[in-house]
Amino acid sequence: MNFRELASKWVEYKQMFVKRSSMSAYQLLIENHLLPRFGNEEEIPENAVQDFVLQKMKEGLSRKTAGDILIVLKMILKFGQKQNIFNYQTLDDIVFPAENVNKQLEVLTVAQTNTLIAYLRDNFTFRNLGILIAVSTGVRIGELCALQWSDVDMERGVLTVQKTIQRIYIIEGGRRRTEVIMDDPKTSSSNREVPLSPDLIKILKPLMKIVKSDNYLLTNDDKPTEPETFRIYYRKLMAKLGLPRMKFHGLRHSFATRCINANVDIKTVSVLLGHSNVSTTLNVYTHPDLEQKKSAIHKMFKTLK
Repeated sequence: MNFRELASKWVEYKQMFVKRSSMSAYQLLIENHLLPRFGNEEEIPENAVQDFVLQKMKEGLSRKTAGDILIVLKMILKFGQKQNIFNYQTLDDIVFPAENVNKQLEVLTVAQTNTLIAYLRDNFTFRNLGILIAVSTGVRIGELCALQWSDVDMERGVLTVQKTIQRIYIIEGGRRRTEVIMDDPKTSSSNREVPLSPDLIKILKPLMKIVKSDNYLLTNDDKPTEPETFRIYYRKLMAKLGLPRMKFHGLRHSFATRCINANVDIKTVSVLLGHSNVSTTLNVYTHPDLEQKKSAIHKMFKTLK
């Protein structure tokens, strides 16, 4: 059996146990990266995998993406070993070169955040409300697009995040198509309640008397908008306001950074963001930004006077 045949058997087996979105991601990695290189191979030695990883990173793939490809490859090969249909060699000694670029988080400054919030307050639309919710709660764009008015609890002042919308690739019979699906959030920890700010409560309270509970927040209709459509609107708005060309996810980074700068404990920030563990929050957000560094220098010199 060659690797292409093995991968096909693994996909058929694995899709019974994972979400459709996860299976879609696996299949893309297989089709785009693994099959072109290993599809006809009946044995995959470790040195061939090492060369493959180095070549992929040389072509511009990030260390994370190369790592994700390696994880899928290992799962397929271990499956082949258990089924006694493919000769598996351990791939425990694969090394990754250090990435040259030290990527900085995309984060709005306090002044930029205030500019955005002021505009959103003064120019109400349901789409602008969505951006204000993202700035104020740190929800992911798929979670935001899936929010319905029934997810807003004004009595308790919380927003319930319990689903997400995303467009996934589906590969069937060698053909690709895309489909928008409603799914559970990214992880079980992503099912969460996020407190609403006083400003949001003030805006939402009168709306709750006239909207239908089954309608979606971003459209106030029984049909949602998909993330890419909302991203386009967001990018145009940021350009209109002269704000940085920042990915929508940067609003989530900005929310987390503001929380940490306000000395909110890491565990609470982690729960608000819906991270599966605190270490994720620590790894991503505990590196001081320029504003924190300036504040540290200011405090240090203040002690000298």
